[in-house]
Amino acid sequence: MKHRRVRPPRRAWAARAGEVALVAVVVLVAGFLVRTFVVAPFSIPSRSMTETLQVGDRILVDRLSARFRDVRRGEIVVFDGTDTFGALDGSRSAGETDYVKRVIGVGGDRVVCCDDRGRLTVNGEPVDEEAYLYPGDKPSELRFDVRVPEGRLWVMGDHRSSSRDSRAFLGAPGGGTIPADDVIGPVLAVVWPLSRLGGVP
Repeated sequence: MKHRRVRPPRRAWAARAGEVALVAVVVLVAGFLVRTFVVAPFSIPSRSMTETLQVGDRILVDRLSARFRDVRRGEIVVFDGTDTFGALDGSRSAGETDYVKRVIGVGGDRVVCCDDRGRLTVNGEPVDEEAYLYPGDKPSELRFDVRVPEGRLWVMGDHRSSSRDSRAFLGAPGGGTIPADDVIGPVLAVVWPLSRLGGVP
């Protein structure tokens, strides 16, 4: 005696398809919200932050904290340079408006390079850059003495001899500083390649 397969009613199939579609939509919306408001991936395009960040590294940026607290000295941040660095730096291709640099000075700080021992100082105190400054680089070949305006940041790459940063725009409006409001967020970690998985100093 042959057994006939019992097919679920069409309504059951339609209900299941509707559930799958709903789950897919929820996942997509959740992913969009996380990427927009919580964390976002970025890729490192240049050598300006080596050896801390390498060309091709994929990093995660914390979008959320930038909305609720001030940027801190020493943090590595990604910022939208459309109206600052991007507007003045002809070497960037169209659409490449995000930059990654280390925050050296915040609003009200006096950033000077260099003191009589060749060190970068903030508010008269030498900055210990041994943990991240590219081997063989000086804190800066270019001398400067800058008072950072309130609501703005002085940023520099860790690979000082290969970085176009605040120093390159000293003569521009803002004196090379960027608006703190342009910060997308601090870098949380390197997530790719797996051999470099981990946080940043």
